Amino acid sequence: MPAKVKLVEMGARDGLQNEPGTVTTQTKLDLIARLAEAGLRHIEATAFVSPKWVPQMADHDAVMRGVPRRPGVVYSALTPNLRGFQAAQAAGADEVAVFAAASEAFSQKNINCSIAQSLARFEEVTRAAQDAGVPVRGYVSCVLGCPYAGDIAPSAVAEVAAALHAMGCHEISLGDTIGVGTPGKTQAMLEAVMARVPVERLAGHFHDTWGQALANVHAALQLGVATFDSSVAGLGGCPYAPGAAGNVASEDLLYLLDGLGIETGVDLHRLAAAGSFISHALGRPSRSKVAQALAGQGLG
Repeated sequence: MPAKVKLVEMGARDGLQNEPGTVTTQTKLDLIARLAEAGLRHIEATAFVSPKWVPQMADHDAVMRGVPRRPGVVYSALTPNLRGFQAAQAAGADEVAVFAAASEAFSQKNINCSIAQSLARFEEVTRAAQDAGVPVRGYVSCVLGCPYAGDIAPSAVAEVAAALHAMGCHEISLGDTIGVGTPGKTQAMLEAVMARVPVERLAGHFHDTWGQALANVHAALQLGVATFDSSVAGLGGCPYAPGAAGNVASEDLLYLLDGLGIETGVDLHRLAAAGSFISHALGRPSRSKVAQALAGQGLG
């Protein structure tokens, strides 16, 4: 297993994008500040997408311009096209991300185009980003199952991941969007992808719909994956995957890694406090089991 793991915090973007009520810009900025204070060094702050499709991200410019700049902290933004990239760059994004899918059906539902069309669109973004010296991260959705097409072949995931890597994405995040994966399926998928993309370029992004996210993280760790996405308080879901639970809770993932003696640089109690802050702001309890336990001990 790796001695050190990079955590990519998704709560402010992936976690909040599906919220039914408005989350104020200041609340988002306060959350991001708390996450950075907890020691997180890679925070996805917002998404430069159409407010028509994702209204919760309508304040993307104000969020990216308002994040607390700290040495060593990378603030990234999701950018589906060239226009989004240009806006994110102007607002000061340190890194941008593009998102493809391993499922044709999901690609059509999520971004209204085929996988091939999405990859062609992203080449425009990666070329512009390379010219500007901005790193690009790639996401692959539905790597372990699709809400419309069912099971996804590991070879299909490998094909999309390899395409993103070839066009210049420095890291490829492999997402179990609907949270149906199991450790065996996770390792089979990773082995197929690792035959095309170096393991040090891969990240795991697991949702917890069927309660398997931490088990899948452990399975990925065993194969050498050393970067994982997570969402504070277990926030999130997917607007195009009804019933999908949020990302693995950052607090629960950190507790696992701490227990394995794996270095992250993140403080669990400060992270739990950030989760408590946003849970209170949203008016509901944290989905993190660790945060719930800490709160029960008066330590959250």
